Amino acid sequence: MEQVFSYIIGLGAAVMMPILFTILGVCIGIQFGKALKSGLLVGVGFVGLSVVTALLTSSLGEPLKKVTEIYGLSLGIFDMGWPAAASVAYNTSVGAFIIPVCLGINILMLLTKTTKTVNIDLWNYWHYAFIGAVVYFATENIWWGFFSAIICYILTLIMADLTSKQFQTYYEKMEGISIPQPFCQGFVPFALVLSKLLDKIPGFDKLNIDAEGMKRKFGIMGEPLFLGVIVGCLIGALACKNTQELIDGIPSILGLGIKMGAVMELIPRITSLFIEGLRPISDATRELIARKFKHSTSLNIGMSPALVIGHPTTLVVSLLLIPVTLFLSVVLPGNQFLPLASLAGMFYLFPAVLPITKGNVLKTFLVGLVALIIGLYFVTDLAPFFTQAAQDVFVKTHDTAVQIPEGFQGGALDFASSIFSWVIFHAVYHLKIIGSVVLVLVTLGMAVYNRRRILHETLQNKE
Repeated sequence: MEQVFSYIIGLGAAVMMPILFTILGVCIGIQFGKALKSGLLVGVGFVGLSVVTALLTSSLGEPLKKVTEIYGLSLGIFDMGWPAAASVAYNTSVGAFIIPVCLGINILMLLTKTTKTVNIDLWNYWHYAFIGAVVYFATENIWWGFFSAIICYILTLIMADLTSKQFQTYYEKMEGISIPQPFCQGFVPFALVLSKLLDKIPGFDKLNIDAEGMKRKFGIMGEPLFLGVIVGCLIGALACKNTQELIDGIPSILGLGIKMGAVMELIPRITSLFIEGLRPISDATRELIARKFKHSTSLNIGMSPALVIGHPTTLVVSLLLIPVTLFLSVVLPGNQFLPLASLAGMFYLFPAVLPITKGNVLKTFLVGLVALIIGLYFVTDLAPFFTQAAQDVFVKTHDTAVQIPEGFQGGALDFASSIFSWVIFHAVYHLKIIGSVVLVLVTLGMAVYNRRRILHETLQNKE
């Protein structure tokens, strides 16, 4: 069984998701040809997104390495990026069984009305598997690993429900969709608290500028495309040691600027493929629910946050945070993590944040800034345990994605900066029974609250 699921996961999201969507489409009554096209469009979207994010990391990689050398930036935790975290997650016993276990829990929660999200974003189940794998290696107990993964999964489904209405209202063409990914949902508490605090500052409401407002205020220079070019050129210039190298490097500097502009421009176009592929599945699912469950609260389809990372505010804020995060990683006392490979995951921080900040660029930037500062310390704190897990997986699989350079520890923003991962790990690893009891009580409390909310919505629909 472990080998079967490892093989399926090894197909990758670009292959696995089209197969899944085609099967799902046929099961809910869509013609095979239409279901196949929907699945293929989603697969093409994943391929396109992989190409663009690879362009981002490959283009920035060498210039940022030069910057670290020129300014003597040396930190002890090597950025492995999300591929290493996913490899660690799925190459363990926890990861091999995470999909059937979590699907079973999802069905149980649907039957008990403690969630209304059907999480079909199977590829991103690696987030739950990862926290389970790290706990498993740290405690040397597989049951603690599964417990941690399950707690994370239940909390994420509930958070997806609680944020679904705002998410669907804010983003266009997202009716019936929720985002059950712990990395995204982990930033919601920061957004809620900081948004309320910022609203209490006199005059802050006058700084309510969204991405469209930036275009009106700054003209063409306020568009993500041109911001990408500017930031790319700036990073390219910083990678030059002296004036002569700066002059000689003008072609490469301009080239980097164009590539960063291309990333900003292409991501929204690629995410439209996800939406186009998802639309028939989403519509057919709602029609099926309306027929089979009259007067019932509509279920939500749990999908990848890749659907909405092309939003202009997400692009602008992500781009601005890249150089800021690099600077902070060097000056923050106690931090040992320099993000490089993880920068491509910056866009995924904001899908659940924007509906709370209403797309306000300044407010979203400040939320991201605080979340990333805390996230850098989370990564530093969890690095020894990630390193232990990665080394064990490398010995067994010889997967170069998890090979940590000699003399370094390993880390990645994509999982460790989430408050879910950090809290669950420390509650289980350090507090054992007491921490686990607290996690269970909190999870049950949220599940009961969510059930009452769902039943109330169902009652309103009947009326």
